[in-house]
Amino acid sequence: MLEIKKLHASIEDKAILKGVNLSIKAGEVHAIMGPNGSGKSTLANVLAGHKDYRVTEGTMHYQNTDLIPLSPDERAHLGLFLSFQYPVEIPGVSNLYLLKSALNAKRKHLGLEEIDAIDFLSIVREKMKLLQMDDSYLYRDVNSGFSGGEKKRNEILQLLLL
Repeated sequence: MLEIKKLHASIEDKAILKGVNLSIKAGEVHAIMGPNGSGKSTLANVLAGHKDYRVTEGTMHYQNTDLIPLSPDERAHLGLFLSFQYPVEIPGVSNLYLLKSALNAKRKHLGLEEIDAIDFLSIVREKMKLLQMDDSYLYRDVNSGFSGGEKKRNEILQLLLL
């Protein structure tokens, strides 16, 4: 699923990653731990395609696709993206609107038709049931007034849906 071999990466000409190897198969869960400055965030940003980081050597493949030439949005369409440590609030934008727009953007990328409101509600409610979320979340502004746990649950809903 994810295969990283001898990955070297830098930011502002400062080498941070120096030969990282990592293999994650479908269904596995891995935790990357280490002291501050060891490259955990750099690895995450490099995988996501952050523009300030440069791969200088090595390979990264996700689902047998070479990630290095892909833009961040192309990586996200494959299902690879970062969640926020502190999710941002977006006043004036409802979860319903954000989720439906994001799902339809992904469907468009895949060459599929946009999903209508009724089918979307059925899908999103199924995912919300897994997370024990009630419908009121859909009509609230994205993360506005959410507790820390609600923000994380909302992010997991986004991941499940996409």
